[in-house]
Amino acid sequence: MAKNWFNIDNFGLPIIQFGDDLEQKILIPLSYLKEHESKWVLEFDLPLVEKKDINVYVDSEEMIVVEAKLKEVYRDSKFGQNYEYEYFKKSITLPKNADIKKISARFTNGRLTITIPKAFQGTKIKIED
Repeated sequence: MAKNWFNIDNFGLPIIQFGDDLEQKILIPLSYLKEHESKWVLEFDLPLVEKKDINVYVDSEEMIVVEAKLKEVYRDSKFGQNYEYEYFKKSITLPKNADIKKISARFTNGRLTITIPKAFQGTKIKIED
């Protein structure tokens, strides 16, 4: 069972996104969160980034944070002005039943894939003979 998470507000998992930070030269990367039966898969597009320059962590507010330094300065024109960016950064609230200790990440061809296993709670009941 896969769900499309484009309308994430309906599921109580808001994506925190304040817009690009022009002053600190930070871009917010594109991302996509997809739910599977036993896990969530979170993908980020990180062009112009090398694996060694990526930092992924869970902060004290139960948010997964992705930060990355670009290999070269990215230039963009917005509102009639030219801006330069040197970093990517994005924070996303983790689902309530995420197994934080088992989160893993992989970076391939400019795409960061973070796998967030679901924590299953309950007590196993032994079936007697």
